[in-house]
Amino acid sequence: MTTFYQLTATSLSGQLISMADYAGKVVLVVNTASHCGFTPQYGGLEALYHKYAAQGFVVLGFPCNQFGKQEPGGADEIAQTCYINYGVSFPMFEKVDVNGIAAHSVFRYLKGELPGIMGGRIKWNFTKFLIGRNGEPLKRFAPTTPPEKMEPAILTALGI
Repeated sequence: MTTFYQLTATSLSGQLISMADYAGKVVLVVNTASHCGFTPQYGGLEALYHKYAAQGFVVLGFPCNQFGKQEPGGADEIAQTCYINYGVSFPMFEKVDVNGIAAHSVFRYLKGELPGIMGGRIKWNFTKFLIGRNGEPLKRFAPTTPPEKMEPAILTALGI
C-alpha cells in the first residue's frame, strides 16, 4: 500500500475518511477557496468529476484559508458555496493548512512527492495533484490551470 492510502482527512461533515477508501481510483486533490478568483474552477472540477466518476475518477476538495484569507467561513459557509453555488457533488473536507508547520498530512505528502516550482510549498488556492489508481502521485497542476486543460492527463491516468 502506498503512503497516500495510509493518510486520513476529516470530511466537511466531520467524518474521518481514509484515503484507502479511494484505492483503485484516479484522484485529483485540490486546495480550494470560496472567495478566490479561481473559485469558478469548482464548476469545471464538478464537470470532470461528473463526466468520469463512473470510470473511477474522484475529486477531493480541501478548503484552505492561507492565501489572502479567501476561505474565512466555517463548514456551513463552505458547504453553501460548494454545494449550492457550484453544485459540487465530489467529496469536500474540512478546512486545512497546506503550507507551514500545521500543513495537513495529505499536502505534506503530495508536496514532497511533487514539489513544483516553489519546492515544497503551494503557491496559491486551486493547486491540483493527480494521483494514479495505485496511489502514486502523477502530476501537479498550477492554480492557473483550468480543469478542462487537465483532461488529457486524467484520461491517461484512467487508461481511456
